[in-house]
Amino acid sequence: MNAHIVVLPGGGYSTYAAHEAEPVVDWLETLGYSASVLRYPLQTRHPGPLNALRREIATHRRAGATQVGAVGFSAGGHLAGLAALTPDSTPEQRPDFAVLGYAITSMELATYRSGQDILLGSSPTEQARWETSLDRLVTPSAPPMFLWHTAEDAYVQPEHSYRLAAALSAAGRPHALHVFPHGPHSLGLAKGAGQAEQWTTLAAAWLAEVVA
Repeated sequence: MNAHIVVLPGGGYSTYAAHEAEPVVDWLETLGYSASVLRYPLQTRHPGPLNALRREIATHRRAGATQVGAVGFSAGGHLAGLAALTPDSTPEQRPDFAVLGYAITSMELATYRSGQDILLGSSPTEQARWETSLDRLVTPSAPPMFLWHTAEDAYVQPEHSYRLAAALSAAGRPHALHVFPHGPHSLGLAKGAGQAEQWTTLAAAWLAEVVA
């Protein structure tokens, strides 16, 4: 196995959620994967964070990784999905697979305005919203994706994951979607969080199939 996984913590593009960073790397390493945290630029307009992630992915490929994946949470999940789906990423810059936890997927919904303002400005054009909405960017070449959310997430509603999963399904792309009944936003590894704690077991089984 010569894969590397880049971990992208959430934090609304304004900060980093510590429990979604190194603890996730530690978990991935227990599964046998090489992994690292990317602290992408904060308080930065698009495509600043995206370009940082694309450079990071390309760096790991040049270092010898035959597969590079991304695991992202909330805003970090949006960033992982954007790198995977935006049409102007090269094959060297695009992750081969992505795991998105309670990710922001749509910049067209009324939720998550603070992060939208950071990434796109306070009055973005419809085109700018469209170009950063993951469900709008899915094509038949989209990489495999694992999505998980909770139905009670009041900060980033599960509609975000439903929209992306529907787009992946319509394009015939391999994906998994798990929405657990209980739990707030920003659960990270979700230890002790009831059914949502199962996401790591489900993701581990999914990764075992996706990673060569």
